[in-house]
Amino acid sequence: MAELPDADTLLDAAVRALGGTRREGQAVMAEAVTTAIDTGEHLVVQAGTGTGKSLAYLVPAIRHAMSEDTTVVVTTATLALQRQLIERDLPRLSAALAPLLNREPEFAILKGRRNYLCRHRLQGADAAEPEDTELFDPRQLSSVGRQVKRLHEWAEETVTGDRDELAPGVSDLAWRQVSVSANECVGAAACPFGQECFSEQARADAGGADVVVTNHAMLAISTMQGYHLLPEHRVLVIDEAHELVDRVTSVATGELGERPVNTAAKRAGRLVEAGLTERLSESGEGLALLFGESEAGRFDHLPDALAGAVAAVRDAAHACLSAIRSGSPEQDPDYATQRKQALAALDEVHDSAVRILESFEPPLRERTDVVWLAKGPKQSPNLHVAPLAVGGLLREKLFGDRTTVLTSATLALGGTFAPLAAQWGLGRESTDRPPAEAGSAVPTAGGAAPAGGPAESGAADDGTGGAETAAKTGGEAAVSEADEADDPDKAAGEPRWRGLDVGSPFDHARSGILYVARHLPPPGRDGLDPSYLDEIAGLVEASGGRTLGLFSSMRAAAQAAEELRERVDVRILCQGDDSTGRLVEEFAEEEDSCLFGTLSLWQGVDVPGRSLQLVIVDRIPFPRPDDPLASARQRAVGARGGNGFMAVAATHAALLLAQGTGRLLRSAADRGVVAVLDPRLATARYGGFLRSSLPPYWGTTDPEVARAALHRLAADPVAG
Repeated sequence: MAELPDADTLLDAAVRALGGTRREGQAVMAEAVTTAIDTGEHLVVQAGTGTGKSLAYLVPAIRHAMSEDTTVVVTTATLALQRQLIERDLPRLSAALAPLLNREPEFAILKGRRNYLCRHRLQGADAAEPEDTELFDPRQLSSVGRQVKRLHEWAEETVTGDRDELAPGVSDLAWRQVSVSANECVGAAACPFGQECFSEQARADAGGADVVVTNHAMLAISTMQGYHLLPEHRVLVIDEAHELVDRVTSVATGELGERPVNTAAKRAGRLVEAGLTERLSESGEGLALLFGESEAGRFDHLPDALAGAVAAVRDAAHACLSAIRSGSPEQDPDYATQRKQALAALDEVHDSAVRILESFEPPLRERTDVVWLAKGPKQSPNLHVAPLAVGGLLREKLFGDRTTVLTSATLALGGTFAPLAAQWGLGRESTDRPPAEAGSAVPTAGGAAPAGGPAESGAADDGTGGAETAAKTGGEAAVSEADEADDPDKAAGEPRWRGLDVGSPFDHARSGILYVARHLPPPGRDGLDPSYLDEIAGLVEASGGRTLGLFSSMRAAAQAAEELRERVDVRILCQGDDSTGRLVEEFAEEEDSCLFGTLSLWQGVDVPGRSLQLVIVDRIPFPRPDDPLASARQRAVGARGGNGFMAVAATHAALLLAQGTGRLLRSAADRGVVAVLDPRLATARYGGFLRSSLPPYWGTTDPEVARAALHRLAADPVAG
């Protein structure tokens, strides 16, 4: 194959073809990605909003794929970015690069099997009889019947079978009647519809593509659970990498409760004698009774009665598994499907029970899993078992035999990549940086404030050394303690990696103000203090609406919305009033409206222009003190002599704060104010670490300064 143009030439051609202009940060990032691919050294790169990071990694990825006749895998955390890549970025980029590459680059999207309609399952779907019929209201089941009927009709016209292409969508209950998970599938060879399988077709398309786009969960299932769902690849790009640990943890979390036990018993009932499935159902009922008598929360020691109930489920599931596996498999496709689905459900119940029981065997300090009971008025009680850390798993399964680029707008917490690198299992950054690279990148995301920035205005002066010192000590503490919590003896096997912050084309200090309401009392536990509601009302009135309110709980968001609707003459939208997508659309279209919501909004709102000129954060988003996983991880760090608060709680809060405050500036013309009502951001020792994790807005603690700026913006028809 003829020598391809270098990545810089391809990037310039792509930018010109797409009508853009060269951005220095984008070019620096593209060069760094190219170097990582060439050297095999992992790259962690923070690229602020407006950098154009998608092009910066896609261009080198495409060049590598085409020059080596291989596939590059790109994973994302959110459906929005996945759609942006597949529906906008890659089609335009492929067309732009085709003249220089002799052919148009090919790309594909690949999702988990559960996202595709299964023709075999559809054939047997009985709209009136979902597996867990007894758990649902009859009216809900009638709706499911109508939805499954529509799915039959849709199956005759869809080309992909991809659930995301079904509009309007259907409920999860209805979709479960026509889809299968990876471990429920009998395989294309055994399935009578194997040649028409939507999931198999998607995998075939991905196998021949230059770039395959998937999600973090699919990556975790494929790489860490050994399913080999992704095509062979030597280069992996993880976009939205700040979400990686949470997504991998979710995939690695097991659950045990009455509903999955009943489902397994019902599936096994078609294949084994009634006595075995009755025993399994009874064990599930016993588990549910003990759940009712137990307090929700983390277990450091499993009570004997509950341990006995879990063991009963384990043994009953094992008996059913043994009976099915000892029988002679029949060739009938329907029987093979029933057998596969029963084994999958039983394995899940059995393995979760085993894992829960085994997690309590080591001494508390040496445990690698945490177990807790979750229950509430709107959720079925379940025992959960999750890993205390996933860094060792990632280091072994993800970083061992491929080059990985991890990128996001938010990776440097407290001015350093160390906290997240430790959670990923990367350890400490390589220090032998070649001289040619020196000075080519912004070394940290924080550091000393620019003239007129937060340090001068007083927001960073908490009497503890300022943001720079807090960032340094907080970052070092986080990497040290997270490292120890993961594997204290791993230094010799650490993957080699480099960090790069290419900055942002936005002038945050001139475009945005970080206002910390230092005069307010610390947030309480009993809803929003009246002084907080007064502060919110004053800010919203000054901005004339145009406000995104990000609250730590749905209760606080609803309280603020109810109060503000009585006090200000602007429309207040609140999460839960309609679908999140529709609410964001209305907020963007109606310039003087406000949108209040909770954590799930923090990363899902992208509203450039005058509709968003004020972001309000009610409190620092630390994990709840009773969060079982976060508290266990924090304690594990402390047990090894580290600062669990900095390594876990402060890192978690810094990441969410950076994501939330990053909603303000979404284009170079945007202007506005970020108002954090929690005074601890200005007064607490950890405040410097948190502030240095945020975009470098100009800072103030004076409410009059913030309101005056909002008045000016509201009066200026050009601003934003």
